[in-house]
Amino acid sequence: MDYKPYVPEKTDMKEFTLRAVILGLIMTVILGAANAYLGLRAGMTIAATYPAAVIGMALLKIMRGSILEENIARTVGSIGESVAAGAIFTIPAFLITGAWLKFNTLDAYIKSTALMFVGGLLGILFVTFLRRIMVTDPELPFPESVAAAEIHKAGQKGSAGARFLFQAMGVGALLYALGVIQLFAASKEFIIKLGKIGSSFVRLGATKEAETIGTGGLVNVSGPGIFPAYIGVGYIIGPRLASLNFAGGVLAWGLFAPLLMYFLGPQLVTQFYGPGVAMTDVAWPELVTNVWKFIIRPIAVGGMLVGAGYTLFRMRKNLGAGIKRSIGDVKKAAEKAEITSRIEKDLNSRLVLFLMAITVILMVFVYRIFAGSYPPAILAAVIMALAGFFFAAVSGNLVGTIGSSNNPISGLTLSTLIIAGLLMVLIGARGTSGVIAVLGVASVVCVSSAVAGEMLQDLKVGHILGGTPWKMQVGDIFGVLLASLLLYFPLMILHGAFTFGSKDLPAPQAGLMAAISMGIVGGEMAWPLLMVGMLMGFALILVQVRSPMLVAVGMYLPLETTFAIFMGGMIKGILDRMIARRQFNPAQKARVENVGILLAAGLIAGEALTGLIRAAWKFFFLQNMIGKDIPVIFKNPTYLGGLVVLALIGFYLIAVPLKNAGAPDEPPPPSAVI
Repeated sequence: MDYKPYVPEKTDMKEFTLRAVILGLIMTVILGAANAYLGLRAGMTIAATYPAAVIGMALLKIMRGSILEENIARTVGSIGESVAAGAIFTIPAFLITGAWLKFNTLDAYIKSTALMFVGGLLGILFVTFLRRIMVTDPELPFPESVAAAEIHKAGQKGSAGARFLFQAMGVGALLYALGVIQLFAASKEFIIKLGKIGSSFVRLGATKEAETIGTGGLVNVSGPGIFPAYIGVGYIIGPRLASLNFAGGVLAWGLFAPLLMYFLGPQLVTQFYGPGVAMTDVAWPELVTNVWKFIIRPIAVGGMLVGAGYTLFRMRKNLGAGIKRSIGDVKKAAEKAEITSRIEKDLNSRLVLFLMAITVILMVFVYRIFAGSYPPAILAAVIMALAGFFFAAVSGNLVGTIGSSNNPISGLTLSTLIIAGLLMVLIGARGTSGVIAVLGVASVVCVSSAVAGEMLQDLKVGHILGGTPWKMQVGDIFGVLLASLLLYFPLMILHGAFTFGSKDLPAPQAGLMAAISMGIVGGEMAWPLLMVGMLMGFALILVQVRSPMLVAVGMYLPLETTFAIFMGGMIKGILDRMIARRQFNPAQKARVENVGILLAAGLIAGEALTGLIRAAWKFFFLQNMIGKDIPVIFKNPTYLGGLVVLALIGFYLIAVPLKNAGAPDEPPPPSAVI
């Protein structure tokens, strides 16, 4: 069947306009910062394609913009999320490993910006070289691209989805702010006594005196955090995946922590606080937090390592097909003839190759600064170029098959990191300089793969709508540049306020990258704990757990986080049951699904933006002792009020979608399942 775009090739329509680009640039920074916050806090990001499409469509409609302007705004607006996703998986690892001692410096800004921009630019250039082949490949269905294109088409008929998104952003911002000023308690820790120590078992290595004064019969747990973003994430990923994530939290806080405390309590006190300190002199929550941070988290890292490998193994057919198709795409792209059609014209191929070469040469000098000498710098640049191009092509093909939301970026990056680490060891690059070089390669490849997948998805939308490819590519270069220049600041503020790797800012993927790089190159790794985690991950595979990676991430996160995500998944499960009970037809189900996802995305964005404001206040004022803390309503707010808020959020996420199910005879809306 002949390809016919929504906007015909020879139609004269506004497209690459100043207002569309500016709107896209604003969205790319906002959505990128929101995803950076979410990824560092919850270990997950959400696809920005749909929020960018809905927001751009709503605002440009007010200005009487065209559908091709909407396409440009969405393209530029969604690329910041990919830059952020790549950055948060790797850049915090420089701080976690101790390779960078400070983050609020000009040196850290320049290095972070360079890594983000080079990775983003290479992703754009790689995909530009392959776009024409990939977007026309009949074996790549591009499910999310088709859905996004349908959202734009529906907007031409008066879609009102933006109302739900903006409304939920306000709700999310308000509820998070009320928790910050302590109208209610947003979290609560409980200490549960399970029994008397020594009544049935004798702890290993414990004296009788320690048994009588110890507190190993206690379990430290917490209720769900009343955070709209976490609940929104759970709603989007659904009850099954939310349950897996929570299972990791239960393993960490309900199994490993109590067992370690029961059997090794006195030894752990000595390890963390020094000899001569009794268990009765130690705050129980602080001790359990140390156990989780220094013992359970390394176990979780081993689980994440196996989980990432298993994810790639399960996708081996898609990966194999993607690799094979990518090699063929490169050959076809090298033989392509010059195209004059507007809807098929990319950036000039000679310009693309020239920019690739210049970028790789410049990165040799950048890695020279990182690694301290030229041999590892040259090797790092070569690995970056080869792995970057390879994984950009693979990422693009995976997005075409399963969508960007399911793209295993962390697994691809981990593969690059391990290869780079082993090669660095072979040439003798060890210690801090070797760790920095490996993380530098991983950062560029991670950003490049994320940007390549997101951009190819947007280019497919443009292909369906009749957009001009080279204009979208130029727009994305602007978007990557601005995102790279500005996204450092949200990262700096969040780290300054909460610290990467802390309970408030776990950054699980970056923790994984840090642990593996230190283990391979730096020679610093708690290998026994890592091996325990790997065996645990293998056991999870044997019992056919759908996502061992998600369970391991749940162990790495605070319990209040995984509990809140679980509650969001349960809310979605209740909604699904109510839909089935009411016997909605496919059109009604699609409407309920669309509204629910927009509401959940709005809750996430609302809290993320407000959370960044809170972090900025803490960073700029409290840290420098020139201001007062945010005023609070109650010094000791009740957690019962938080549970009431949780119930209200659940009611909101169920009642509003059901109310907008529409009549059975209405035509189905475009699917926007993330």
